[in-house]
Amino acid sequence: MPGSADEAGAAGVEYQPLLFSIAYGMTGSVGDAEDIVQDAFVGLTRARQGGTTIADPKAYLATAVTRLGINYLSSARVRRETYVGDWLPEPVVVPAGEPGPSEHAELADSLSMAFLVLLEALSPVERAVFMLREVFGYGYPEVARIIGKTEANCRQIFARARQRIAAGATGSVPSPARRAEGEELARRFFGAAAGGDMSALLGMLAPDVTVHGDGGGKAQVARRPVAGPQQVARRLVGLFHRGRVLGVSLRLAWVNGQPGAVAHDVEGRVVTVFALDVADGMVQAIRAVVNPDKLGHIGPVSDLARLRGKES
Repeated sequence: MPGSADEAGAAGVEYQPLLFSIAYGMTGSVGDAEDIVQDAFVGLTRARQGGTTIADPKAYLATAVTRLGINYLSSARVRRETYVGDWLPEPVVVPAGEPGPSEHAELADSLSMAFLVLLEALSPVERAVFMLREVFGYGYPEVARIIGKTEANCRQIFARARQRIAAGATGSVPSPARRAEGEELARRFFGAAAGGDMSALLGMLAPDVTVHGDGGGKAQVARRPVAGPQQVARRLVGLFHRGRVLGVSLRLAWVNGQPGAVAHDVEGRVVTVFALDVADGMVQAIRAVVNPDKLGHIGPVSDLARLRGKES
């Protein structure tokens, strides 16, 4: 059908942020989310070329992305069950002070790393229903149409998913700090860690603070989460001391809508991405993605953290 590719392209510009956010919320993977969105647009173009009238491209694309996400999770579940160590999503990174790519601009605060980890407890369909309703504000009639189930069934699925999320949360997911406040706290926090200032670090760490590291069996991270201000501060000071010796530098960034930083080696290659859960002026959790497979979309990946022996 003449003009179908142009129409799909126009829809892409308008709907890309929403579609990427849905796909990323389903997969926790930047690359797979982008592939899913692209596949949805290919499907739209083919449908139009085949003579199908698409009255609501946005609804068509949201449905396609959601169902592709459900299929993705169904096949990914086995891989997740055998994942080595803590699993964290691929980070969405926007350098501090910069707007970032348009497809990432509307990434909701609810798609923080902490929230995406909680979503891992849900089945693919539960995750889709919960996200569409809770994060993106779809009404039950729309959710039912997208998922292909009745409204009553979707209400039951949502209630069940909300109960499972509540049961899996050790505490509430903190509301992100205001942008300026978050950047300032991140600047002081990473400065104290890099300078070995234990006193300053302890003053910024919540009593129940934890550090989670995702190495995927391919990079050096702690075997288990590190908990408690003293243990976390000592861990961070030691980590940043080794990094300083190796010439690692930090650049502040926003990671999944949260203050954080990207560590680079002397050649400018990505070593680690840090995200901070911040609430009430304190750091509640630190999440570090070191798995090289999850950093390639940001830039060339360093081999500094690659596993050469047992995990520390």
